[in-house]
Amino acid sequence: MNLLKATGTIGGLTMVSRVLGFARDMIGSRMLGASHANDAFNLAFLLPNIFRRLFAEGAFSSGFVPLFSRRLESGGHEDAQAFSNEILAVFMPALLLVTVIFEIAMPGVLWLVASSYAETPGKFELAVELTRWTFPYLLFISLVALLSGVLNSLTRFAVAAFAPALLNIALIIALLVSPPGNAATVKAMAIAVLAGGIAQFLLCWFAVRQAGVKLHFGRPRMTPAVRELIVLILPATAAAGVYQISQLFYGYFSTRLGEGALTNLSYADRLNQLPLSIIGTALGVAILPSISQAIERKDEAGAADVQARAFDLAMLLTLPATLALVVAAGPIIGALFQGGEYSVADARTTGNILAILVTGLPAYVLVKVLTPAFYARKNVKTPVQIAMGILLLSIPANFLLIPEIGIYSLATVTSAGAWINFSLLFVILYAKGHFRLPPWLVSRVARQLVAALAMAAALYFLREALGGLFFGGVIERVIGLGAIVGVGGLVYFGVALAIGGVDRQALATLRRKRAPK
Repeated sequence: MNLLKATGTIGGLTMVSRVLGFARDMIGSRMLGASHANDAFNLAFLLPNIFRRLFAEGAFSSGFVPLFSRRLESGGHEDAQAFSNEILAVFMPALLLVTVIFEIAMPGVLWLVASSYAETPGKFELAVELTRWTFPYLLFISLVALLSGVLNSLTRFAVAAFAPALLNIALIIALLVSPPGNAATVKAMAIAVLAGGIAQFLLCWFAVRQAGVKLHFGRPRMTPAVRELIVLILPATAAAGVYQISQLFYGYFSTRLGEGALTNLSYADRLNQLPLSIIGTALGVAILPSISQAIERKDEAGAADVQARAFDLAMLLTLPATLALVVAAGPIIGALFQGGEYSVADARTTGNILAILVTGLPAYVLVKVLTPAFYARKNVKTPVQIAMGILLLSIPANFLLIPEIGIYSLATVTSAGAWINFSLLFVILYAKGHFRLPPWLVSRVARQLVAALAMAAALYFLREALGGLFFGGVIERVIGLGAIVGVGGLVYFGVALAIGGVDRQALATLRRKRAPK
């Protein structure tokens, strides 16, 4: 597997989805502002995504991809296809059951998370109605996770990486064609979430069939393959469950911080998630099949080399993103979201949240790079224990910090938790001899940090010089953002290339492969 090419494919197509997501948020912020209707929609969107990560992208993928990859390596295409059908036969009815239960119990579920919304007339009832529309999204997007696992194991990354863009396209259409009024707009958006999930499922289903894997919905049976996957993913589900419980607490705390708090936190997290998805998630998806297959061949050195190269690429791209967002968080948020119903004060609050949140970005990304080493070895218990410990620390930490620093507490605790998570994962892998930082990697990351600091200094002076452009007209904002991206990129990559922060050999190889023959 060409790591740079695979990560580029996943990251590039994820970037398409994220850009569409920003377009969606830019339109939505101007139409809805930090209103109670926008808060209600963000809560309705949060809940199915929490369970999506619980049942699908985290625990399920971490177990399914290694098992599918090993069957593909040892038993061939037919064995891997049979395994997928056995899992699908059990997965589908389980998802239907969960969806039906939550649809019935939705008022009670939301009361546990956001009972404070009842203090605003109509807000709680609106949140319940919206969540009943968005929650079935869980069913389709979980099936997308299975289909994406098949495609990724076959190193066909493009379709699975592009699929989330369909959700953002559906939401943009809903915003543009919805009738006037905040309540009508968010109802159209909730229906669009479900439509986007169906579109993603259909795209991935046909892509899997084109890849030669014939899936069907059969009678559920507890086969040895199903039992093996369940045994493997139960600890991972517990780990994901710990994280999702923390996200429920995140929602619980934010709904009690006043109108607009959940909206402001969501916009800040969206920008934080941009580099995390493009870099961290892309790398994690790209390296898991490779590490799994290397371990199946008893090639520990090969697995460690894949992880070291992923670490290098992660830091090359994450360090500049982190420092750029810390220095220019306020101007970037202002240029993207401020306007219409979204005030300058809201934009500044969101910028401050973002500046705190991204201090944990390198740790978030490196966790994505390190966890495949555990999953590929069928060790998902260790991440469970770490996640549990962080949750036990984060909940009381928020109770203590919210009276002192208010809305900024959630970002502070989240960032600190990410660094603790990364540190513990690294120490355990190091102690077991599964991953060490080779001298070349330490040297290169140090050079990347020097280049990132030089970029941060340049952006600081640029931010001060351009000041009002970021809250001006459309052309002024485009100029301001273009200056940040252009100057930041030129300074960082110029210095990194000059002092050896970039793998010149990999770049030369990539250029040779792209050169016309």
